[in-house]
Formats: sequence, structure tokens, C-alpha cells
Amino acid sequence: MAKQHFFLKLNPPRDSFISDMSPQEREIMLQHVAYWQPFVADGTVIVLGPVFDPKCAYGIAVVEVEDEKHLQTLISNDPANGLNKYEIYPMRAVSKMIESNG
Repeated sequence: MAKQHFFLKLNPPRDSFISDMSPQEREIMLQHVAYWQPFVADGTVIVLGPVFDPKCAYGIAVVEVEDEKHLQTLISNDPANGLNKYEIYPMRAVSKMIESNG
């Protein structure tokens, strides 16, 4: 079965979060970054990082997983899940389609 791709948007608890995190929030975000690193290394996460939108910075990821259940497991184990809120969007990975067609 072909892997599925999802775009994730990690919304902070407040617009100013990136500039005024408490020490406890900063620790959670450091744990968040460390949590995702093995998935970047093994190719599950294709891209991951903050977006510095002037209105409100947020995080994004594009992931390649077996199914949505796998994705939900990854998200539920993220230390920042709950402090931040995930938006999840299924997507069609164009670069993967080009590679397989060409």
C-alpha cells in the first residue's frame, strides 16, 4: 500500500508565543524538537520547522506515514501536543508522484 502524506500546522497557544515562552513552555518545545528528530532522520518527516509569519509564528511538517492511525500516534506522543494545537491536512505529494512516474 502506498504511503500517505499529510501537512501539519502546529498553532501556538498565543500569537506572541515565539517571543515570550515561559521557561516551562521552552522546555516543552525543546522536547518537541528532540521528539521529531528521529522521524526526520528516518524519512517519516520530509520537512519540519517554524514559519515566521509576522502575524503569528507557527510550526509546519510534511509527513509520510502508512496511514492516519500512524500519524495520530506520532502526534499524540508529541510533548508539545496540548500546549499547541495541530491542524492536519491530507495531501498529495507531487514530488513523489514525479519520481514514481519518471
